Amino acid sequence: MEPSSAEVTCNGRKRKRIAPAAHEEVKRLKTEEGEETLESEPSSRSPRISVLPDRLQQPITANDLTELLHYAALGKTAGVEQPSWCRLHHQKKVKAVNVVMIEGLTQSHFYKHYLTLQHLRTNYSTRVTFTPSSTDLASGIFSSEVPESDDPSVSRRQNGSSDLPKGLRIHPVITKFGTKRRGLTAYVLPEEEMVKKRWPVKGMPDFQDFVCTDSVDCVTDSSPLYGLDCEMCLTEKGNELARVSLVDSDGKCVVDELVKPPNSIINYLTRFSGITAAMLRPITTTLRNVQKRLKTLLPSDAVLVGHSLNNDLVALKMIHRHVIDTSLLYRREFGQRFKLKVITESVLNRQIQTEEKTGHDPIEDALAALELAQYFIKKGPRQVVELHMEELWGYRRIEEPEDLAPAEPAPPQSQRFPDVLQRHGRSVAFLGKRSDIALDLSNQQWLNSDKEVLASFRGQTRCPFLSVLQLPSLSSHLKKSFPHLEQQRVCAHLRDLCVVLAGPLPAGSSEQEVRRLFRCCGPLRNIKMLNTTVRVHAEVEFELLEGAELAVKTLNGLNMQGQSIKVQRPVYESMLDADLTLDALMCDNNTHLYAVKLNPSMADGTKSKLSEETVRETFGLFGSVERVALLQQSGKHARHAIIRFESSEGKRAALSSSEDLRKDNYLVCPSLTPHHLPSWTAVTTPTTSEERSHMHISSQDEEMDLLMGKLDHRLQKLFRYLPEGTLSVVVLLGHTSDHGLLPGLCLMEVTQES
Repeated sequence: MEPSSAEVTCNGRKRKRIAPAAHEEVKRLKTEEGEETLESEPSSRSPRISVLPDRLQQPITANDLTELLHYAALGKTAGVEQPSWCRLHHQKKVKAVNVVMIEGLTQSHFYKHYLTLQHLRTNYSTRVTFTPSSTDLASGIFSSEVPESDDPSVSRRQNGSSDLPKGLRIHPVITKFGTKRRGLTAYVLPEEEMVKKRWPVKGMPDFQDFVCTDSVDCVTDSSPLYGLDCEMCLTEKGNELARVSLVDSDGKCVVDELVKPPNSIINYLTRFSGITAAMLRPITTTLRNVQKRLKTLLPSDAVLVGHSLNNDLVALKMIHRHVIDTSLLYRREFGQRFKLKVITESVLNRQIQTEEKTGHDPIEDALAALELAQYFIKKGPRQVVELHMEELWGYRRIEEPEDLAPAEPAPPQSQRFPDVLQRHGRSVAFLGKRSDIALDLSNQQWLNSDKEVLASFRGQTRCPFLSVLQLPSLSSHLKKSFPHLEQQRVCAHLRDLCVVLAGPLPAGSSEQEVRRLFRCCGPLRNIKMLNTTVRVHAEVEFELLEGAELAVKTLNGLNMQGQSIKVQRPVYESMLDADLTLDALMCDNNTHLYAVKLNPSMADGTKSKLSEETVRETFGLFGSVERVALLQQSGKHARHAIIRFESSEGKRAALSSSEDLRKDNYLVCPSLTPHHLPSWTAVTTPTTSEERSHMHISSQDEEMDLLMGKLDHRLQKLFRYLPEGTLSVVVLLGHTSDHGLLPGLCLMEVTQES
């Protein structure tokens, strides 16, 4: 059987980010459907994600994100189509999917703390606005249904079923496990079933004094199997451990110990246990010694295999989270169970527990249970039943006459996302605060802080194929710090970046004159005249970051009616690092250029229209233009455009020719607004200049910046820990409040090896 893609090993190796600039050597092709895709050198054969151009500035919902996760984890071979809003290229090479949800943070928080969040802004090349939901995102992911394919062959692959002979449809093994061959994780006993059948489970009554092994939260299909069997004697306190044997996945015995029960022995049960008084007389090994040895010897991702293994764990007074019970694999009708010797003789063609021997040999029994589990996993449920249907279950396959009524179909298998994944042999895990999610408890770990969640995840030997991590700490902090006022401070800071102060202006200057002067740089949002007793100034707020940037670069020092005016950014405390923020935004837009058409009039005096054709014709001289987005205000001709070159050289060439472009009535500057935002101010709430002028940096702001730095550092360590080829998704969940919807942000990247 080929190794499953779930067999992923976590590692701490550093990984080089494939930056957005990586497409400089890329050739653009068109698919048959007309969608744009990227092809480059062999490195581009690695998985990568991109948002469709016409969906880039549209917020996504929880359902959209779930659509992506379904495709990334299952792909077209399972009948799952590409998401409607993005493209995941080379999905078959995706090795794992990791989702980190950060409660309480909004898109505005991300851009206010843009400099602090260095990892998130530089290592995730794809961003899109996220619409917050009143329902829990983790719950929505795990309860989502994978749509069934219309193709019958694909549908059979999805649920692991096929055209069964009628006699097999109600077989207890088939109704429990389906027909498809799957990895060992499909047969690990869920915690709910362990609780129901009174297995030793941490936190349950009667097991408080049991010793817990150091088990990881989730195992994978490549986790090691260990066969275990114990023999007991009857003491005055009941059955107690007298011998324990453990074999590894190769069948080698690694533990075989006689154990001295602490209480007086009433019956050695020699007929079954093989234990005699003479054997135990010199023994000094205690139960505590054996517990310590097993806890030390077993790997953290070990899966214990045994026959009625719960009895062995009770005798050992130990709790182990991941078990396979062969009495529940080779199951019978009505809850009855086969004896180990019966299954071993029928399936392995080997006799154990024979009458010639005095008692059972626990090494032999542990090995038999191990090999039976390995056989079941290797062959799959259907082949096991078909090969041993008559000799083990006593069924005889009878061809039914065609005129008989068809048998009742087997019950449909669950299409819940985690169930489908596990049927494909792919492990699933959730780490975060206690939640009501549709996932086996054995695949959940409830933790209360970001530090605990990330440390627990990074402490695992192997990464689950799908892991969802919930980080609640910042949400708790924000709830304590008046969230509405915090959001006001965040939005005020962001809008400050779109504001310029102009003056002194000639006496008597009106708002209309100021508007005519500054609208050449970009769409205006608001103008406020600032009149002092001596001079006139104006506060000008643009819709776009680029408008403010262009105004500072082109209008500062302009002579207006014989008077030189200064155009500069306001000097608020919150704006002291504005130049660094703008530089970082500029670097992230390394192929985008902002252009404005000045006085677009024809020779006959009529107004010319700025069109995509004229922009391509003008700027195509500097390099190949990939896309042109015209920024058109309601009811007016477009005068502003965002130009995307196929390489950064085209942008640099256009900027270096800004003087020549000005002669053609074009003003240009680097693009600053992130690609997924229609405008900078669209994600902020209205704020007056009076509010802005009093938005000093408070101790809460400083504390928040410190917390954001810690978060970014932890997420960076997590990102480096993820295996190569992992789709990494970080979701700032945003939130809803009485003051409106505060959008979140979804960041996506596929990890690449250095």
